[in-house]
Amino acid sequence: MRRLLLICGLALGLAATSRPVQASDVRMFIRHTVTDYATWRKTYDAFDATRKKLGVIGQAVYQATDNPNDVTVTHDFKSLEKAKAFADSPELKEAMEKAGVEGPPTIWFTTRAAKPAKAESAPAAAK
Repeated sequence: MRRLLLICGLALGLAATSRPVQASDVRMFIRHTVTDYATWRKTYDAFDATRKKLGVIGQAVYQATDNPNDVTVTHDFKSLEKAKAFADSPELKEAMEKAGVEGPPTIWFTTRAAKPAKAESAPAAAK
């Protein structure tokens, strides 16, 4: 019985690590410097409907603690293909220019990492 439980636990662990990417498991990070955060933010907020149309299902905005014009944005997607299409979209490029983004942004994509399976604790040694 104990062996069966161990095998089932290992099988569940393997299934969790090999599952397909689920909704909001793809996150795109965009970091850039802007000329003026307030101006950038107005343009960013006005772009919300277009973001959603292009597949963004969640987002957040962060500023560097020592420079409010150093902005990092995250966008969540249902697939890597949607994330890459958004990053390459002419609408995004136009909005970034309008918002006062200086130079090319740094963009990278991530997926949610699988949690490692918990190891079963060994029984205490008999004394």
